[in-house]
Amino acid sequence: MIAQLKQTVENTHRTLLQDALGAAALVVMLVAALHLPSLM
Repeated sequence: MIAQLKQTVENTHRTLLQDALGAAALVVMLVAALHLPSLM
């Protein structure tokens, strides 16, 4: 069971990193979109 957990963590590490980067990109775009009207 512990070996399965280790394998799962190793397999999902890359996708978790990609998901975190995607979420950060969405937050940056949201903040930029909210500040855009004040620039115009």
